[in-house]
Amino acid sequence: MNTIPTHIAIIMDGNRRWAREHKLPELMGHKRVADGILEPLIEHAAKRGVKYMTFWAWSTENWNRKPEEVKGIMDIFRHVIRNNWRRLAEKGVRIRLIGDIEKFPKDIVDSLKKVVEETKNNKKITTVFALNYGGRDEIRRAIVRLHEISNFKPASPAGGFQISNLTSENISQVMDTSGIPDPELIIRTGGEQRLSGFLLWQSEYSELYFPSFYMPDFTSEKLDEAIEEYTKRKRRFGA
Repeated sequence: MNTIPTHIAIIMDGNRRWAREHKLPELMGHKRVADGILEPLIEHAAKRGVKYMTFWAWSTENWNRKPEEVKGIMDIFRHVIRNNWRRLAEKGVRIRLIGDIEKFPKDIVDSLKKVVEETKNNKKITTVFALNYGGRDEIRRAIVRLHEISNFKPASPAGGFQISNLTSENISQVMDTSGIPDPELIIRTGGEQRLSGFLLWQSEYSELYFPSFYMPDFTSEKLDEAIEEYTKRKRRFGA
């Protein structure tokens, strides 16, 4: 296989460990990624021919972190949306979101929706941010959507749908990633070798890459190394 992946998804891990090893406050790891890592990676991916890039920025479990860290990261989100995402938009990047964003403070939710709307016609690359995202939560919300769509007739007076009509395509259409191809390559930085619920439905045939470096050290050169590793894989899709 000698092709560039259409969609690369990244589990951004190791921000706090990077900060501790550099004897910095933990928030500085998050800030370094926001201000110095994401934009160059997105631009480089676009140059390499990648069409979609997904970053897991906030999980459904991250709310359990220390209140001061949560507050600090919310402020980083505000800064990124106001400044960094504006630059991406001007460069032709389309922003999409997955996850239940309504759990964020209202000012952040309003800003997120505005950016998505303003960039919907951009073509350079689609960058997807997973915010308040969890794989099981996404599937739970997809099941709720299945009950709401009209092409499933009630199976009984109590409601529901005719399960015999359900297809994989139906499910994909109600996932947060509807209209986005499944990732060919999923990268988790920081050395941990697990997905932690990331894109449970979409990762069925994704190639997995687990480098030891932390997210604040993710350079364009390291992205090239990941793509090079991907080109060496043989994707059999169960055959």
